[in-house]
Amino acid sequence: MNKVVGLAALAAVLWSVNGAQAQTAERLYILNCGEGVAGDISRWSPGVNEGKSMDFVDNCYLIKHKQDWFLWDTGIPDAVAAMPNGLAPADPKAVTWKRPKTLAAQLDAIGVKPADIKAMAVSHTHPDHIGNVEMFPQAMLYVQKAEYEWPGADNKPRFNPAHPVTQLEGDRDVFGDGSVTILATPGHTPGHQSLLVKLPNTGALVLSGDAVHFKSNWDNRGVPALNVSKEQTLASMQRIADTLTKDKAQLWINHDKAQRDGLKLAPEFYD
Repeated sequence: MNKVVGLAALAAVLWSVNGAQAQTAERLYILNCGEGVAGDISRWSPGVNEGKSMDFVDNCYLIKHKQDWFLWDTGIPDAVAAMPNGLAPADPKAVTWKRPKTLAAQLDAIGVKPADIKAMAVSHTHPDHIGNVEMFPQAMLYVQKAEYEWPGADNKPRFNPAHPVTQLEGDRDVFGDGSVTILATPGHTPGHQSLLVKLPNTGALVLSGDAVHFKSNWDNRGVPALNVSKEQTLASMQRIADTLTKDKAQLWINHDKAQRDGLKLAPEFYD
């Protein structure tokens, strides 16, 4: 009996080791996909910070998986880099965006060509997240069906219909090994999604998309007035909080400049 118990314990240890090795997300790069200034951040936290301006950033994330390169969000269009005054919003309370570095140049500095990226996903279809999707016309795009079918301006499609797409109805383990998992977090938009990444040394990270915009927004559970559903937004925030606890994960808030300034940017990386 003791021998059987010993073999079972050894098997459990081997399974644990092999399971850790099987998670083959190897590196994660943070790319500067835009910097801007918000005119009035109460737009994202109604009733709080009325009239207060704030610097915003816009991050994209490139993940090297054993199988492939995977891109999360594509940021402000690279063309904005040529605009000296940036891209001004129609709503003065929103963000005026600039592009200090192009996405193409940052990929080149890492030694990655657009054609090397075989799969990608966007958190949602607001312009500061989909600005360079068609830089990667061959990459499989993972997007929630509810987001894909959400009518754009003048009822136009939000994506090029010719772009290869996998329409999701919930979560997706992208590589089948638990290292990169798309989490359905609707509310900001009908098919908003976040990303859970598990790295060998850094551990687990949740990339927020726009489920939350900055730390005080997260701490106060502030729901932007323009979100499509307050109830879904709050439920998605709770889901993220539960994921942080379950996976002992860090929350990386996409637009939070104070947090981003304390992180390593490409060509440095997390592993």
